[in-house]
Amino acid sequence: MALLSTLAAAALPAALAGWTGFSARAISRAFPPEGRFVPTRAGRMHVIDRGEGDVPVLFLHGASGSALAWRPAFGDRLGSLGRTLLVDRPGHGFSERQAGRAAARLDHQAGALVDALDALGVARAVVVAHSWAGALACRLALDHGDRVAGLVLIAPATHPWPGGVHWYYRVAASPVLGPLFAWTLALPAGQALMARSIAGVFSPQPIEADYAESAGIPLVLRPAQFMANAEDVAGLLAQVREQAPRYGAIACPVTVISGDRDGVVWTHLHSTGLARDIPQTKLIVLPDVGHGPHHADPGLVAAEIRAQQQAAGREARADLAARPVS
Repeated sequence: MALLSTLAAAALPAALAGWTGFSARAISRAFPPEGRFVPTRAGRMHVIDRGEGDVPVLFLHGASGSALAWRPAFGDRLGSLGRTLLVDRPGHGFSERQAGRAAARLDHQAGALVDALDALGVARAVVVAHSWAGALACRLALDHGDRVAGLVLIAPATHPWPGGVHWYYRVAASPVLGPLFAWTLALPAGQALMARSIAGVFSPQPIEADYAESAGIPLVLRPAQFMANAEDVAGLLAQVREQAPRYGAIACPVTVISGDRDGVVWTHLHSTGLARDIPQTKLIVLPDVGHGPHHADPGLVAAEIRAQQQAAGREARADLAARPVS
């Protein structure tokens, strides 16, 4: 009897791992890569590169997302922005993550983005970032300011906060427990809780019934991306504590758009903190809006992006006109 119990205990994780592997492959087939792959220091980065324009827009998704996360909110509005670059951050979507645990470093991901811009022939871009990626966009502007024409930050996570992160991020980020958790429990639990989790993130705004599918959210339940996402989230607090004192050095135009009822990233701490630390910040706080201002008012967000593009275009033309004729 003891032997049977031992065998049964060992068989269950193996069965869950087998089912997870099968399901993860099915998810990848359901949301195939739509863009191109470019070489970066993080490995091949997947970029959906569409449209044409003098000032491209680089979109950086937040935690638990991918390049597809922008489509439910913006839809056809992406076409009005000229050239748009929707990237899968390292380890997310279909981008590689070759630096191991160091890939969670903001400076590493910022460097990988510069590599991608080089490969795509983009000198400068307006950078649009949501949530977790707000810290990454700021790091890009700090370390590679010549590549950033402006920042449009949506409900950004940028400053130290009290407390920490949810327990499952810490578990999944653990080098020992992380693989066991990601290969056994994460996918079935994530599928069961996905609708409720999405509703909680965007509350009090309702979200489209097909949001999970249109945004490719199931991709994050694949073991490798689940662990990469956990490493990113678990490592963010220490990094924003380190970089927040540098924000005053950001020289480009900055627009921050947040909601006054954001229960995920506290507006009074992060967005207001940016407006305090970066003098040229334009802060827009939408009433009765949660963690998805781009879902609540996509037209306003798109207009702010276009305003940054136009300002960058005028600056480029003025610089060109001021150059001496040789």
